[in-house]
Amino acid sequence: MKMYVGNLSFQTTKQTIESLFSQYGSVTDVHLPEDRESGRPRGFAFVTMDSKSAMEEAIKALDGKELDGRNLKVNEAQAREERGGGGRPSGGGRRY
Repeated sequence: MKMYVGNLSFQTTKQTIESLFSQYGSVTDVHLPEDRESGRPRGFAFVTMDSKSAMEEAIKALDGKELDGRNLKVNEAQAREERGGGGRPSGGGRRY
């Protein structure tokens, strides 16, 4: 049961997030992505809980709640959309 947690302060830590969400059930994972270049958190996280009921209770209680000076956006994580291949198009290139 994975949730998206947005609008996080750059000062918010994994431990802070886990502590907050564990009030509503067992937290099995917290993923706090970092920017590749700066190493700073990117301002969002994914929190996984052990049951749907715990997830729903956490969403209900924490969506809009202030944490580290920011109002959280909490909802059920959606499957990642398939992206196109990027890069150069194949074929049609110049030949030498």
